[in-house]
Amino acid sequence: MKSLLFLVVILVLGFKFYSVEFLATLLVISFLIFFHELGHFLAAKSLGVKVEIFSIGFGKALIQKEIKGTNYRLSALPLGGYVKLKGQDDFNPSEENYEQDSYGILTPLKKIYILFAGPFFNLFLAFLLYVIIAHLGVQKLAPQVGNLSPNSPALQAGIKSGDRILELNGIKIQSFDEISKLVTNEPLTLLVKRGEENLIFNLTPKIATTYNEFLQAVQKPIIGISPSGENVVLYYKGLQSLKYAYEESLNAASLIIRGIIKLITTDIEAKNLGGIITMVDITSKAASIGISTLLIITALISVNLGILNLLPIPMLDGGHILFNLYELIFRRKISLKTFEYLSYGGMVLLFGLMLFATYNDIMRFVK
Repeated sequence: MKSLLFLVVILVLGFKFYSVEFLATLLVISFLIFFHELGHFLAAKSLGVKVEIFSIGFGKALIQKEIKGTNYRLSALPLGGYVKLKGQDDFNPSEENYEQDSYGILTPLKKIYILFAGPFFNLFLAFLLYVIIAHLGVQKLAPQVGNLSPNSPALQAGIKSGDRILELNGIKIQSFDEISKLVTNEPLTLLVKRGEENLIFNLTPKIATTYNEFLQAVQKPIIGISPSGENVVLYYKGLQSLKYAYEESLNAASLIIRGIIKLITTDIEAKNLGGIITMVDITSKAASIGISTLLIITALISVNLGILNLLPIPMLDGGHILFNLYELIFRRKISLKTFEYLSYGGMVLLFGLMLFATYNDIMRFVK
Protein backbone atom coordinates (compact mmCIF):
# COMPACT_ATOMS: atom_id res chain seq x y z
CA MET A 1 0.00 0.00 0.00
CA LYS A 2 2.83 2.41 0.86
CA SER A 3 4.60 1.80 -2.44
CA LEU A 4 1.35 2.42 -4.36
CA LEU A 5 0.80 5.67 -2.46
CA PHE A 6 4.35 6.72 -3.23
CA LEU A 7 3.75 5.96 -6.93
CA VAL A 8 0.63 8.14 -6.94
CA VAL A 9 2.58 11.01 -5.32
CA ILE A 10 5.35 10.67 -7.94
CA LEU A 11 2.82 10.72 -10.79
CA VAL A 12 0.89 13.70 -9.40
CA LEU A 13 4.04 15.78 -8.83
CA GLY A 14 5.53 14.70 -12.15
CA PHE A 15 2.51 15.73 -14.20
CA LYS A 16 2.09 18.93 -12.16
CA PHE A 17 5.60 20.19 -12.95
CA TYR A 18 6.36 18.55 -16.33
CA SER A 19 3.00 17.69 -17.89
CA VAL A 20 2.99 14.82 -20.39
CA GLU A 21 6.79 14.96 -20.82
CA PHE A 22 7.02 13.27 -17.42
CA LEU A 23 5.86 10.06 -19.11
CA ALA A 24 9.03 10.18 -21.22
CA THR A 25 11.07 10.33 -18.02
CA LEU A 26 9.35 7.25 -16.58
CA LEU A 27 9.84 5.39 -19.85
CA VAL A 28 13.53 6.35 -19.99
CA ILE A 29 14.20 5.30 -16.38
CA SER A 30 12.27 2.03 -16.79
CA PHE A 31 13.99 1.25 -20.09
CA LEU A 32 17.48 1.86 -18.67
CA ILE A 33 16.72 -0.32 -15.65
CA PHE A 34 15.27 -3.02 -17.90
CA PHE A 35 18.38 -3.04 -20.10
CA HIS A 36 20.72 -3.18 -17.09
CA GLU A 37 18.84 -6.08 -15.52
CA LEU A 38 18.58 -7.77 -18.93
CA GLY A 39 22.37 -7.95 -18.94
CA HIS A 40 22.41 -9.81 -15.62
CA PHE A 41 19.48 -11.97 -16.75
CA LEU A 42 21.04 -13.10 -20.04
CA ALA A 43 24.46 -13.70 -18.46
CA ALA A 44 22.91 -15.82 -15.69
CA LYS A 45 20.81 -17.78 -18.18
CA SER A 46 23.85 -18.44 -20.36
CA LEU A 47 25.49 -20.17 -17.36
CA GLY A 48 22.39 -22.16 -16.47
CA VAL A 49 21.58 -20.15 -13.34
CA LYS A 50 17.89 -19.93 -12.47
CA VAL A 51 16.49 -16.39 -12.37
CA GLU A 52 13.72 -16.40 -9.77
CA ILE A 53 12.56 -12.77 -10.16
CA PHE A 54 13.03 -10.14 -12.88
CA SER A 55 11.57 -6.88 -11.57
CA ILE A 56 11.39 -3.41 -13.05
CA GLY A 57 10.90 -1.21 -10.00
CA PHE A 58 10.73 -2.02 -6.30
CA GLY A 59 7.91 -2.56 -3.84
CA LYS A 60 4.48 -4.00 -4.58
CA ALA A 61 4.14 -5.84 -7.89
CA LEU A 62 1.56 -4.09 -10.08
CA ILE A 63 1.76 -6.69 -12.84
CA GLN A 64 3.46 -10.08 -12.62
CA LYS A 65 3.59 -13.25 -14.62
CA GLU A 66 5.61 -16.43 -14.17
CA ILE A 67 7.23 -17.85 -17.29
CA LYS A 68 9.51 -20.90 -17.20
CA GLY A 69 10.23 -20.50 -13.49
CA THR A 70 10.93 -16.75 -13.57
CA ASN A 71 8.52 -14.29 -12.00
CA TYR A 72 8.46 -11.16 -14.22
CA ARG A 73 7.25 -8.06 -12.38
CA LEU A 74 6.42 -4.43 -12.97
CA SER A 75 6.59 -2.97 -9.48
CA ALA A 76 5.20 0.24 -8.00
CA LEU A 77 8.40 2.22 -7.37
CA PRO A 78 9.97 3.00 -10.78
CA LEU A 79 13.30 4.09 -9.27
CA GLY A 80 15.26 0.89 -9.70
CA GLY A 81 14.94 -2.79 -10.39
CA TYR A 82 16.58 -6.12 -9.78
CA VAL A 83 16.99 -9.74 -10.79
CA LYS A 84 16.88 -12.36 -8.02
CA LEU A 85 19.13 -15.30 -8.82
CA LYS A 86 18.75 -18.65 -7.15
CA GLY A 87 21.30 -18.89 -4.34
CA GLN A 88 22.02 -15.14 -4.22
CA ASP A 89 20.62 -13.06 -1.36
CA ASP A 90 22.52 -10.05 -0.03
CA PHE A 91 20.21 -9.83 2.98
CA ASN A 92 20.67 -13.50 3.93
CA PRO A 93 24.24 -14.33 2.80
CA SER A 94 24.44 -17.32 5.14
CA GLU A 95 21.65 -19.13 3.25
CA GLU A 96 23.79 -20.37 0.38
CA ASN A 97 22.42 -22.78 -2.19
CA TYR A 98 24.64 -25.29 -3.99
CA GLU A 99 22.12 -26.91 -6.31
CA GLN A 100 23.01 -27.35 -9.96
CA ASP A 101 21.16 -24.23 -11.19
CA SER A 102 22.31 -22.02 -8.32
CA TYR A 103 24.50 -18.90 -8.38
CA GLY A 104 26.35 -20.30 -5.37
CA ILE A 105 28.14 -23.07 -7.29
CA LEU A 106 29.73 -20.69 -9.80
CA THR A 107 33.42 -19.84 -9.81
CA PRO A 108 34.41 -16.24 -8.99
CA LEU A 109 35.11 -15.52 -12.67
CA LYS A 110 31.64 -16.69 -13.71
CA LYS A 111 30.06 -14.59 -10.96
CA ILE A 112 32.05 -11.56 -12.15
CA TYR A 113 30.79 -12.23 -15.68
CA ILE A 114 27.17 -12.03 -14.46
CA LEU A 115 27.83 -8.98 -12.29
CA PHE A 116 29.66 -7.09 -15.03
CA ALA A 117 26.98 -7.83 -17.63
CA GLY A 118 24.51 -5.29 -16.18
CA PRO A 119 26.82 -2.24 -16.31
CA PHE A 120 28.18 -3.43 -19.67
CA PHE A 121 24.67 -3.48 -21.12
CA ASN A 122 24.19 0.14 -19.99
CA LEU A 123 27.42 1.15 -21.72
CA PHE A 124 26.49 -0.85 -24.82
CA LEU A 125 23.03 0.74 -24.86
CA ALA A 126 24.60 4.20 -24.79
CA PHE A 127 26.77 3.21 -27.76
CA LEU A 128 23.68 2.07 -29.71
CA LEU A 129 21.84 5.29 -28.84
CA TYR A 130 24.77 7.36 -30.10
CA VAL A 131 24.70 5.40 -33.38
CA ILE A 132 21.00 6.30 -33.75
CA ILE A 133 21.74 9.94 -32.86
CA ALA A 134 24.51 10.03 -35.47
CA HIS A 135 22.03 9.02 -38.19
CA LEU A 136 19.28 11.38 -36.97
CA GLY A 137 21.71 14.30 -37.07
CA VAL A 138 23.71 16.05 -34.36
CA GLN A 139 23.08 19.76 -33.84
CA LYS A 140 26.24 21.71 -33.12
CA LEU A 141 27.50 25.27 -33.24
CA ALA A 142 28.86 26.24 -36.65
CA PRO A 143 32.60 27.06 -36.83
CA GLN A 144 31.75 30.71 -37.47
CA VAL A 145 33.42 33.48 -35.50
CA GLY A 146 31.19 35.66 -33.34
CA ASN A 147 33.07 37.90 -30.92
CA LEU A 148 36.84 38.22 -30.60
CA SER A 149 38.54 38.91 -27.27
CA PRO A 150 40.58 42.14 -27.04
CA ASN A 151 44.27 41.60 -27.79
CA SER A 152 43.58 37.96 -28.64
CA PRO A 153 45.81 36.01 -31.07
CA ALA A 154 42.89 35.72 -33.52
CA LEU A 155 42.20 39.48 -33.49
CA GLN A 156 45.87 40.33 -33.88
CA ALA A 157 46.18 37.89 -36.78
CA GLY A 158 43.37 39.69 -38.64
CA ILE A 159 40.45 37.30 -38.16
CA LYS A 160 37.06 39.07 -38.14
CA SER A 161 33.57 38.41 -36.83
CA GLY A 162 31.62 36.39 -39.39
CA ASP A 163 34.66 34.48 -40.65
CA ARG A 164 34.06 30.76 -41.05
CA ILE A 165 36.92 28.46 -40.05
CA LEU A 166 37.30 25.70 -42.63
CA GLU A 167 40.56 24.07 -41.54
CA LEU A 168 42.97 24.19 -38.63
CA ASN A 169 46.49 22.90 -39.35
CA GLY A 170 45.07 21.10 -42.39
CA ILE A 171 42.31 19.37 -40.42
CA LYS A 172 38.78 20.01 -41.71
CA ILE A 173 36.57 21.76 -39.15
CA GLN A 174 32.83 21.01 -39.11
CA SER A 175 31.74 22.42 -35.75
CA PHE A 176 32.96 25.06 -33.34
CA ASP A 177 33.71 22.61 -30.51
CA GLU A 178 36.34 20.90 -32.70
CA ILE A 179 38.49 24.06 -32.63
CA SER A 180 39.37 24.05 -28.91
CA LYS A 181 40.36 20.37 -29.13
CA LEU A 182 43.02 21.22 -31.71
CA VAL A 183 44.38 24.39 -30.09
CA THR A 184 47.75 23.79 -28.38
CA ASN A 185 50.74 25.92 -27.45
CA GLU A 186 52.13 25.42 -30.95
CA PRO A 187 51.65 27.88 -33.86
CA LEU A 188 48.47 27.32 -35.87
CA THR A 189 47.50 27.79 -39.51
CA LEU A 190 43.82 28.56 -40.11
CA LEU A 191 42.01 28.38 -43.43
CA VAL A 192 39.12 30.84 -43.19
CA LYS A 193 36.23 31.66 -45.53
CA ARG A 194 35.33 35.36 -45.64
CA GLY A 195 32.56 36.12 -48.08
CA GLU A 196 33.67 34.45 -51.31
CA GLU A 197 37.36 34.40 -50.36
CA ASN A 198 39.42 31.70 -48.65
CA LEU A 199 42.13 33.27 -46.48
CA ILE A 200 45.05 31.78 -44.54
CA PHE A 201 46.05 33.10 -41.11
CA ASN A 202 49.02 32.12 -38.95
CA LEU A 203 48.88 32.69 -35.21
CA THR A 204 50.20 31.41 -31.91
CA PRO A 205 47.70 30.70 -29.08
CA LYS A 206 48.27 32.25 -25.67
CA ILE A 207 47.63 30.83 -22.21
CA ALA A 208 44.57 32.33 -20.52
CA THR A 209 42.01 31.55 -17.85
CA THR A 210 38.95 29.71 -19.08
CA TYR A 211 36.47 27.18 -17.67
CA ASN A 212 36.32 23.39 -17.98
CA GLU A 213 33.28 21.06 -18.06
CA PHE A 214 32.95 21.36 -14.27
CA LEU A 215 32.91 25.20 -14.41
CA GLN A 216 36.34 25.33 -12.79
CA ALA A 217 38.80 28.05 -13.77
CA VAL A 218 41.75 26.50 -15.63
CA GLN A 219 44.73 27.74 -17.61
CA LYS A 220 44.79 26.61 -21.22
CA PRO A 221 45.85 27.84 -24.68
CA ILE A 222 43.21 29.88 -26.51
CA ILE A 223 42.96 31.91 -29.72
CA GLY A 224 40.26 34.20 -28.33
CA ILE A 225 37.13 33.62 -30.40
CA SER A 226 33.54 32.77 -29.50
CA PRO A 227 30.87 31.20 -31.75
CA SER A 228 28.40 33.31 -33.69
CA GLY A 229 25.49 31.18 -32.45
CA GLU A 230 24.67 29.72 -35.85
CA ASN A 231 23.84 26.01 -35.67
CA VAL A 232 24.75 23.19 -38.04
CA VAL A 233 23.36 19.67 -38.23
CA LEU A 234 25.98 16.99 -38.83
CA TYR A 235 25.08 13.49 -40.05
CA TYR A 236 27.32 10.48 -39.55
CA LYS A 237 26.64 7.44 -41.70
CA GLY A 238 28.10 3.93 -41.88
CA LEU A 239 31.47 3.52 -40.15
CA GLN A 240 31.47 7.23 -39.28
CA SER A 241 28.45 6.64 -37.05
CA LEU A 242 30.32 3.88 -35.18
CA LYS A 243 33.34 6.17 -34.74
CA TYR A 244 31.09 8.95 -33.46
CA ALA A 245 29.30 6.56 -31.07
CA TYR A 246 32.60 5.19 -29.73
CA GLU A 247 34.06 8.67 -29.14
CA GLU A 248 30.91 10.03 -27.50
CA SER A 249 30.60 6.97 -25.23
CA LEU A 250 34.26 7.34 -24.26
CA ASN A 251 33.87 11.07 -23.62
CA ALA A 252 30.75 10.53 -21.48
CA ALA A 253 32.45 7.80 -19.43
CA SER A 254 35.57 9.93 -19.00
CA LEU A 255 33.50 12.91 -17.86
CA ILE A 256 31.66 10.83 -15.25
CA ILE A 257 34.84 9.17 -13.93
CA ARG A 258 36.64 12.52 -13.66
CA GLY A 259 33.60 13.98 -11.93
CA ILE A 260 33.58 11.15 -9.37
CA ILE A 261 37.30 11.59 -8.72
CA LYS A 262 36.86 15.35 -8.27
CA LEU A 263 34.01 14.77 -5.81
CA ILE A 264 36.06 12.26 -3.80
CA THR A 265 39.11 14.56 -3.71
CA THR A 266 36.83 17.55 -2.93
CA ASP A 267 38.12 19.28 -6.05
CA ILE A 268 34.49 20.18 -6.73
CA GLU A 269 31.87 20.80 -4.06
CA ALA A 270 29.53 18.01 -2.98
CA LYS A 271 26.58 20.36 -3.51
CA ASN A 272 27.03 19.71 -7.24
CA LEU A 273 25.90 16.12 -6.73
CA GLY A 274 22.49 15.60 -8.33
CA GLY A 275 19.86 12.97 -7.62
CA ILE A 276 16.67 11.55 -9.04
CA ILE A 277 14.89 14.95 -9.08
CA THR A 278 17.64 16.47 -11.23
CA MET A 279 17.50 13.46 -13.55
CA VAL A 280 13.71 13.78 -13.88
CA ASP A 281 14.02 17.53 -14.51
CA ILE A 282 16.68 17.17 -17.22
CA THR A 283 14.97 14.24 -18.93
CA SER A 284 11.53 15.86 -18.95
CA LYS A 285 12.92 19.09 -20.39
CA ALA A 286 14.87 17.13 -23.00
CA ALA A 287 11.67 15.34 -24.04
CA SER A 288 10.01 18.71 -24.68
CA ILE A 289 12.87 19.78 -26.99
CA GLY A 290 12.95 16.79 -29.33
CA ILE A 291 13.81 13.14 -29.85
CA SER A 292 17.53 13.71 -30.53
CA THR A 293 17.99 15.68 -27.31
CA LEU A 294 16.08 13.06 -25.34
CA LEU A 295 18.26 10.28 -26.81
CA ILE A 296 21.44 12.20 -25.92
CA ILE A 297 20.30 12.61 -22.30
CA THR A 298 19.24 8.94 -22.18
CA ALA A 299 22.67 7.87 -23.45
CA LEU A 300 24.41 10.03 -20.82
CA ILE A 301 22.26 8.61 -18.01
CA SER A 302 22.90 5.08 -19.29
CA VAL A 303 26.67 5.63 -19.19
CA ASN A 304 26.25 7.14 -15.74
CA LEU A 305 24.38 4.07 -14.47
CA GLY A 306 26.95 1.75 -15.98
CA ILE A 307 29.92 3.54 -14.41
CA LEU A 308 28.28 4.11 -11.00
CA ASN A 309 27.27 0.46 -10.71
CA LEU A 310 30.92 -0.52 -11.19
CA LEU A 311 32.06 1.50 -8.17
CA PRO A 312 33.58 -0.83 -5.52
CA ILE A 313 30.78 -0.20 -3.04
CA PRO A 314 29.06 -3.18 -1.38
CA MET A 315 25.46 -3.64 -2.59
CA LEU A 316 26.51 -2.41 -6.06
CA ASP A 317 27.76 -4.69 -8.83
CA GLY A 318 31.24 -3.26 -8.38
CA GLY A 319 31.27 -4.21 -4.70
CA HIS A 320 30.34 -7.81 -5.49
CA ILE A 321 32.96 -7.90 -8.24
CA LEU A 322 35.51 -6.79 -5.63
CA PHE A 323 34.46 -9.60 -3.26
CA ASN A 324 34.88 -12.15 -6.05
CA LEU A 325 38.25 -10.74 -7.04
CA TYR A 326 39.31 -11.19 -3.41
CA GLU A 327 38.23 -14.83 -3.55
CA LEU A 328 39.99 -15.30 -6.89
CA ILE A 329 43.28 -13.88 -5.60
CA PHE A 330 43.35 -15.30 -2.05
CA ARG A 331 41.55 -18.60 -2.81
CA ARG A 332 39.04 -18.06 -0.02
CA LYS A 333 35.79 -16.19 0.42
CA ILE A 334 35.57 -13.06 2.49
CA SER A 335 34.28 -13.98 5.96
CA LEU A 336 30.52 -13.95 6.46
CA LYS A 337 30.71 -11.37 9.24
CA THR A 338 32.91 -9.06 7.15
CA PHE A 339 30.56 -9.49 4.19
CA GLU A 340 27.57 -8.53 6.33
CA TYR A 341 29.30 -5.51 7.87
CA LEU A 342 30.48 -4.25 4.48
CA SER A 343 27.09 -4.90 2.86
CA TYR A 344 25.16 -3.01 5.52
CA GLY A 345 27.80 -0.28 5.49
CA GLY A 346 27.43 -0.02 1.72
CA MET A 347 23.66 0.17 2.11
CA VAL A 348 23.96 3.02 4.61
CA LEU A 349 26.43 4.84 2.36
CA LEU A 350 24.21 4.53 -0.72
CA PHE A 351 21.10 5.57 1.21
CA GLY A 352 22.99 8.52 2.67
CA LEU A 353 24.23 9.60 -0.78
CA MET A 354 20.70 9.31 -2.13
CA LEU A 355 19.32 11.50 0.65
CA PHE A 356 22.13 14.02 0.23
CA ALA A 357 21.64 14.19 -3.55
CA THR A 358 17.89 14.61 -3.08
CA TYR A 359 18.54 17.40 -0.56
CA ASN A 360 20.79 19.12 -3.14
CA ASP A 361 18.03 18.75 -5.74
CA ILE A 362 15.43 20.32 -3.46
CA MET A 363 17.72 23.21 -2.48
CA ARG A 364 18.45 23.84 -6.18
CA PHE A 365 14.76 24.05 -7.02
CA VAL A 366 13.69 26.24 -4.09
CA LYS A 367 16.31 28.91 -4.88
